Amino acid sequence: MTTMGIDPAQLSDDDLIRELRQLHLTRSDTFFHGSDDALSRHTSRTNELESEYLRRYPDREVDPERLREGARQRS
Repeated sequence: MTTMGIDPAQLSDDDLIRELRQLHLTRSDTFFHGSDDALSRHTSRTNELESEYLRRYPDREVDPERLREGARQRS
């Protein structure tokens, strides 16, 4: 895997989370208005950071409201 920027494995937990939050904030703008290259890079960087987060936190807390069963209960 080729990465642009700091290798996600080298980021502190706080930096990794901050980078992920920033990428998620800018996703819509990049999707609707960015060049093809910008969208491709945004997607690959997001995948890199999300993969690292999941590697570090395989048992992350999952909100029951975000599961199918939770959605059915809201209906």
